[in-house]
Amino acid sequence: MKEKTHISRRDILKFLTNGLLSLSGILSLYGLIKYLSYKTELSLPTEFDLGPPSDYPIGSSTILPYIPAVVFHNSKGYKALSLVCTHLGCAVEEENNGFLCPCHGSRFNQDGFVLVGPANSPLSSLLIKENDDGHLWVYTK
Repeated sequence: MKEKTHISRRDILKFLTNGLLSLSGILSLYGLIKYLSYKTELSLPTEFDLGPPSDYPIGSSTILPYIPAVVFHNSKGYKALSLVCTHLGCAVEEENNGFLCPCHGSRFNQDGFVLVGPANSPLSSLLIKENDDGHLWVYTK
């Protein structure tokens, strides 16, 4: 005759604890994998219609927060700079004679060159040109 096995309360608690720890470990690992495999390639526009050149008089600098970029117009023509910090991608803000990254304190001069790190490369220049439609266009890629 077989003897009945008795499951103790301690065995049940041990089983439940191990199960919950295993489940939390699996969920944590899943979250880590999702985080590390995040794709930053979004289908964002790469060209922007800035409107007629008359909107940008000589001597002006115009911040375009939706790109983010700044457009300069001087006697030599138009110039556009990306306002994305080259350190970790925060949007820089205009300040006296340059730009400041609010995230980590990088400072750039008016031409986008690094004055103070942690960024170690200048702000990206963007292609800007007048198209056949008579409007200025800026291209981010």
